[in-house]
Amino acid sequence: MGYYDPSARDLLGNRSICFIFICAFGVVTVLQQILYGKNYLKRYFEQYEGPFEFNCSTCKKLRQDIVGVRVLSMVKTADLFERWKSLQVCKWEQNKAETNAFKSLLSRCCNAPSFLFTTKRNTPSGTKLRYEVDSSGTLPISSEIFRMFPDDMPYTRSQFRKCAVIGNGGIIKNSKCGNEIDSADFVFRCNIPPISENYAVDVGHKTNIVTINPSIITERFQKLEKWRKPFFKALQNYANSSVVLPAFYSMHNTDVSFRVKYTLDDFDSPKAVYFFNPQYLLNVQRFWSLQGVRAKRLTSGLMLATAAIELCEEVHLYGFWAFPMNPSGIFIMHHYYDNIKPRPGFHAMPSEIFSFLHLHSRGILRVHTDPCR
Repeated sequence: MGYYDPSARDLLGNRSICFIFICAFGVVTVLQQILYGKNYLKRYFEQYEGPFEFNCSTCKKLRQDIVGVRVLSMVKTADLFERWKSLQVCKWEQNKAETNAFKSLLSRCCNAPSFLFTTKRNTPSGTKLRYEVDSSGTLPISSEIFRMFPDDMPYTRSQFRKCAVIGNGGIIKNSKCGNEIDSADFVFRCNIPPISENYAVDVGHKTNIVTINPSIITERFQKLEKWRKPFFKALQNYANSSVVLPAFYSMHNTDVSFRVKYTLDDFDSPKAVYFFNPQYLLNVQRFWSLQGVRAKRLTSGLMLATAAIELCEEVHLYGFWAFPMNPSGIFIMHHYYDNIKPRPGFHAMPSEIFSFLHLHSRGILRVHTDPCR
């Protein structure tokens, strides 16, 4: 009579149950693959469940993780990156209530639809215009200067449905966002950046407004005191976009900014040339200072994004990032076209980007840092 070992039966039974469980899991997984596609499998192996719906509890918590940090110095850069990366699994939707409340704040303090540029309406002939930083100096608006101003602001409140504001950060390199940018109703660009075929796949072609810092005119085009055709040809890349300059930021900016207007007129260019209203820029500076962005001067990108919130129903930012690494920790160039760093202590770019991430998390605008699909 053979020896009977009851544990062998238990072991065989456990193996059978385990085998049945594995087979059942495999069958369910295959069915899910057939019914829902490969993204469903990621939920098992990558713990990825995106894109989550905007108002799901997970996304609310992820947004609160960013909005809850009131000051950039309260969080380590690596932690901020991780929070931002985590938020990318959530769909972005505009929060109408938050957006309208923020628009109202900007309307009361700054009012871009009325004061973004100097116009014949907001700056009459004979006005003693006060400079933005040379506050002790004024510029009498002569009849010659007055003729350079448009009759009134060319844009109205929420005139454009979807706007794209393009920063020049290295974060946009290899993004393949060009087509998405060009699909916007209105596109803002900063400081005549390159948009040739080498870059257009990432940054697009379309331009409705492009700013020019007078320092660019001084350094690249010799203040337009000699040859002016290279400058005119450089602007041909921007088709019939309007050009905007901070002519009244300081006394040093005025003459060279006026030369831009004279040059384009001499070449019969159809481009409109506008000058930022110094009082508008001062008001925007004060507004963002109260939000924690304290700098000698705000960047052109923040100025344009601020104006866009008032002029557009929905605002999307591309190419805005102020850190040497992208959110995945990979080193990137400072600009998408070069690695020249800004003058230290002049701008507060990390604080500006942090403010944008707040606005994104609140549904006021969308910041794009991932490649476009």
